[in-house]
Amino acid sequence: MTRAPAGPGPDRPNLWTDAAHARRYLAERGTFAHHAEGYEILLEHVPPAPRRVLDLGTGDGFLLALVREARPGITGVAVDFSAEMLARARDRFGAADDVTIVEHDLARPLPADWGSFDLVVSSYAVHHLADERKRALYGEVRGLLEPGGAFLNLEHVASPTRELHAAFLRAVGKTPEQDDPSNRLVLVETQLAWLREVGFDQVDCHWKWRELALLGGVEPA
Repeated sequence: MTRAPAGPGPDRPNLWTDAAHARRYLAERGTFAHHAEGYEILLEHVPPAPRRVLDLGTGDGFLLALVREARPGITGVAVDFSAEMLARARDRFGAADDVTIVEHDLARPLPADWGSFDLVVSSYAVHHLADERKRALYGEVRGLLEPGGAFLNLEHVASPTRELHAAFLRAVGKTPEQDDPSNRLVLVETQLAWLREVGFDQVDCHWKWRELALLGGVEPA
C-alpha cells in the first residue's frame, strides 16, 4: 500500500474522546476553507429517494441534518463514540422519532443488526482510523447497503508530498504544531482502490480541494 510521505502516522493518539477537542473542532468548523463546498457536492450525489441513511461519525449531526433537509422523510441512524458529540446530536434532533442515535466506536466492526440502508454517509471521521480498519470498514459499509445504495465519504486525505501537506496547513490557517495528531491520512488513489477491491461500483473522487475530498461508490444493483 502506498502511503504519502506527509502528515501524522498510525502511532498518533486519537483525541476525539476529549470533550475540549470536540468543542474546539465545532467552534472552528465553519471557518475552514471550502467547508461548505464539500457538503454541497455531497448533497448533489445523494440518491433521489433514499428511505434510510446511516451517518458514520455523525459528530453533532451536522451532515445528517443536511441530508434530511435535502430529502425530507428520510429515516436516519447517527453513530459516534464521543460523549460530547453524542450529546450535541441528541440536542439537535431532540425527540425526533425518525432519528436513532447510537454510541459506537468505528474502530470496532459495524453491528449487523442495524439493518440495511439506501445511503451511508460520513464526514471527516474515517481518517482517524488505522489503515487496515479503514479498508475493513469500507467492506462492512457495502454489506449494509441495499442494491443500488450509495456510500459518500467526505474525507481528509493525504497529500502526496510534505510540501503539499504544509501548503494545505497554511491554506486552512494552521501551523504544523496545530496539526491534529489524531489524523491518519491516506492518499485518494489508495482509498479508491480499497473501495473497488471490496466490490463497490461507480467508484470515484467526486470532489477534491487539497486534502479534502469526496469519495464515493455504489452497491451493485
